Amino acid sequence: MARAGLTAERLTQAAADLADEIGFQNVTVSALARGFGVKPAALYSHVKDAQDVRVRVALLALAELADRAAAALAGRAGKDALVAFANVYRDYAKEHPGRYAAMQIELDPETLAASAAVRHSELTRALLRGYELSEPDQTDAIRMLHGLFHGYVNLEKAGGFRHTPREVDASWSRTLDALDSLLRNWPPA
Repeated sequence: MARAGLTAERLTQAAADLADEIGFQNVTVSALARGFGVKPAALYSHVKDAQDVRVRVALLALAELADRAAAALAGRAGKDALVAFANVYRDYAKEHPGRYAAMQIELDPETLAASAAVRHSELTRALLRGYELSEPDQTDAIRMLHGLFHGYVNLEKAGGFRHTPREVDASWSRTLDALDSLLRNWPPA
């Protein structure tokens, strides 16, 4: 019998909060159950297993980030859109490190196709419309942007910029200036 008050949605939200607190890799059904003061078995009528919990957190995080990105891009184009999108990505990773880590797990193709990951791609394509890139350049630019954002965020989180005299935010701003310049002057094939 399902425990009163426990739902898959509440468990997913709690798991996402727990991921931000203790790290995504440490989220288990047992840890989640402890947070609700129940035995792990009480959760299995709402979630299948630990992998199901991880996927749910990843899907929640993808949706949250897509919502933020959509709001940030509204009414913006060109460099303004690029900066808004990049800052949302970086800020989300800083605010929600566990959720951000969850977004990096591999999802099966069917789950991925039904997730907010599709919105991320669409939003990135929307931001790139201001740069008038056609295919396959647009796909290449999407991969470059996501790779750069992910790399920068991970290096920053790991303290990789700690031993340099320049402020990280100043470097971030210049990186976005350089990206804008590159996108406006995309090299021909």
